[in-house]
Amino acid sequence: MEHTKLTELLNKVAQGEVSVEKAALELKTEPFEDLGFAKLDHHRKIRQGAAEVIYGAGKTPEQILKITEAFRKKGDNAVLITRMSQEAADLVGASLPLRYDALSRTGIVGELPEKDGNGKVVIATGGTSDLPVAEEAALTAEVLGNEVVRIYDVGVAGIHRLLAYSEDLMSAQVIVVVAGMEGALASVVGGLADCPVIAVPTSVGYGASFGGLSALLSMLNSCASGVSVVNIDNGFGAGYMASMINHVSMKNAENLKKSMHHPEHHMHGHIC
Repeated sequence: MEHTKLTELLNKVAQGEVSVEKAALELKTEPFEDLGFAKLDHHRKIRQGAAEVIYGAGKTPEQILKITEAFRKKGDNAVLITRMSQEAADLVGASLPLRYDALSRTGIVGELPEKDGNGKVVIATGGTSDLPVAEEAALTAEVLGNEVVRIYDVGVAGIHRLLAYSEDLMSAQVIVVVAGMEGALASVVGGLADCPVIAVPTSVGYGASFGGLSALLSMLNSCASGVSVVNIDNGFGAGYMASMINHVSMKNAENLKKSMHHPEHHMHGHIC
């Protein structure tokens, strides 16, 4: 259940349009839905501000379809599916409005929400080979209501390419840096920008990269302040965290606005 639907239900109770018993029953059945093979968390958006996301790897196309249909039935306007196979995309797309990105294996059922973040989320990659992970991060951020700026193939082997986008980097609210090999791009961006940098090591690289471990350790040991690191190839985690950062000030503004409407919550003091 989305926050707007919950508010609508409570308003109907207050106005006598819905009985307390009926509302209690609806709320009681809302927290999660048991499909047998999955328990869907319908209250996650109320608790955390974002609906549950479907991790497609390891799930059959039929399971993904049933889970998606259940979320849509409960009013989720946009359902995000990560690590989605082409087979699953074909099945889901046959009956639901699916937008599927084969490169990142990401599916979105429904319409993207309006952009309501405080600023821009910049996604930068070291190379073109990092695009599958970068697009997972970018699409995740877009589903969560963020304006995303993509800056691809600007690795340290040609640092002038990155510097050409200095204005985008300096104006970003948060930057996601996706890089494999030795993962040096995150430190460089962290030394240029005045906003949080989320580093995503990828499994791109030759033997001694150890499937992304080399980039992971390099990013963890970054000399630049303000650089945090997510797991190898975890574009979703980076996009999600970027969205949370980009909405923090909006959340604070909403809380301040609410407190302004409740005088009993105001602090009273003396001016000396």
